[in-house]
Amino acid sequence: MPVKTMVLPADDPAAIARAAEVLQRGGLVAFPTETVYGLGADALDAAAVGRIFAAKGRPADNPLIVHVAAPEQARALARAVPPAAEQLMSLWPGPLTLVLPRAPVVPDATTAGQDTVAVRIPGHPAALALLRACGCPLAAPSANRLGRPSPTTAQHVLADLDGVVEVILDGGPCAVGLESTVVDATRPVPMVLRMGGLPLEALRTVVGAIDMLSGQDPEAMSRSPGLRHRHYAPRARVVLVAPGEAAARGGPTVAVMSQQPRPPGFVGGWKVMPTALEGYAQELFAALRELDAPEVETIVVETVPEVGLGRAIADRLRRAAER
Repeated sequence: MPVKTMVLPADDPAAIARAAEVLQRGGLVAFPTETVYGLGADALDAAAVGRIFAAKGRPADNPLIVHVAAPEQARALARAVPPAAEQLMSLWPGPLTLVLPRAPVVPDATTAGQDTVAVRIPGHPAALALLRACGCPLAAPSANRLGRPSPTTAQHVLADLDGVVEVILDGGPCAVGLESTVVDATRPVPMVLRMGGLPLEALRTVVGAIDMLSGQDPEAMSRSPGLRHRHYAPRARVVLVAPGEAAARGGPTVAVMSQQPRPPGFVGGWKVMPTALEGYAQELFAALRELDAPEVETIVVETVPEVGLGRAIADRLRRAAER
């Protein structure tokens, strides 16, 4: 049954209190983080978590990330915290999710039946205020319909979930714009399962040795969201090309994402992306949504260097181009 969706300012204590009350009675709240907007519910309430899956059309085998406000709350969700995880917690709050051995208090609905739980402390003041006000850990995947580009503004959330989520806290555009980096800390050597808003180089400064998921490892992939189902995709087909090749792809049903200026005489849409990877990441999902106009059949994207945040950007673009 549709609900009336309220969009409230995330910097208003009264709005935070209203959103916390919704969460405490098992409802859904979309809230800003530094990565993307999350669709939150009480992570320890299986019925509330089930509403997340229903709202998004999300497969039940796709685990959720649990957001907490302090490291001791993360430890309470785990049977044990490996030494590497303790080291990596020094990077919190921020765009880093740690996969830990699951404590019995976490329901199967939140972890998709896995014996692990994915946890992070977000770096957005509104997210932290909401976590403290509601008094419970929040399961919160991206606040969008399944497969759509992740939302980085409250308006993106409203476009996808109006009438489904009770409250959207509007905190403006997300600062990072990419989902968190996910690290499996249950292994002897930690493994990056999903590249995201925290680059590999930052992880290595803390733990030194770290592995990267390569190929198709079903067991490892099952522990992280965003790996086994199509994600981040606009309605239009996405085609990836090398830098400088998009100019030859013009047409009335074509739109382009490039770090280069629009060439003279080009027919079709053209979105100039920031040359700095941090700015590119921040605008990526918004740009995909912007270019996905009804008349556009193909979005041609020029690739970026796979260094630093470029690894996560390239990952999201490849997933958007999958069919």
